Amino acid sequence: MDASAGSFVAVRRLSGSDRAAAFHHSSSAEVVTGSTAWIGRGLSCVCAQRRDSDARLSFDLTPGQEECLQRLQNRIEVQYDSSNREHQEALQALWCASFPGTELRGLISEQWKEMGWQGKDPSTDFRGGGFISLENLLYFARNYPKSFQELLRKQNGDRAIWEYPFAVAGVNITFMLIQMLDLQAVKPRSLFGAVFLKLLSENDRAFDVLYCITFKLMDQQWLDMHATYMDFNTVMKSTRRQLERELLVEDLQRIEDMPSYRLLAR
Repeated sequence: MDASAGSFVAVRRLSGSDRAAAFHHSSSAEVVTGSTAWIGRGLSCVCAQRRDSDARLSFDLTPGQEECLQRLQNRIEVQYDSSNREHQEALQALWCASFPGTELRGLISEQWKEMGWQGKDPSTDFRGGGFISLENLLYFARNYPKSFQELLRKQNGDRAIWEYPFAVAGVNITFMLIQMLDLQAVKPRSLFGAVFLKLLSENDRAFDVLYCITFKLMDQQWLDMHATYMDFNTVMKSTRRQLERELLVEDLQRIEDMPSYRLLAR
């Protein structure tokens, strides 16, 4: 994880065009008390700190839950490797799913900025979320293409002039979920993590589905708050609080039972 403070990235929407221009705005403000964790070189994740009360909690797992958690942890541990052919193919597949019919001129290309990466090489932005953050984006694009395209192209609502960069926001969401659910611990230390592992044991792709829910929910919060790029951390905090409330809904049996799942469209 890159813990050094970097530049804040926003995307400016241009009239009559889906293309966006990236710009950098220096920011040294801390989002939560203590050190700030930075994702890649850009947006800060606001959820990297665990509450003291959570640290005292511990939940026992069934053998099946332990197996599901280990499989997910194995995914989380994989770093993006630009020399790995599987990773290269996944990145190319993401482009094809995002911009069907538009040829990608190379894995390092100025074209990537159209998707909301900070530069022409997306691999530099995966430092915060690892390979799983690419898998999350690809899962979203393939399984909920309508919602994915709406967010990518900022099609819904009264948008800000300076918008959040889609791809980098996606990496932030992966990182936030890993921290919120404490997925790198041996077993859950929060009620939210324990509930999620129950859902994961019912659906091995629950983390990917939760990612899609979170992305769509974050964008809805963005619109409701009439947010602009300087409000990104505030929107992420609000999104996390809503997710925590929904994970505690009574009789939550499947990830698809979360109230915000209805926001997704295929």
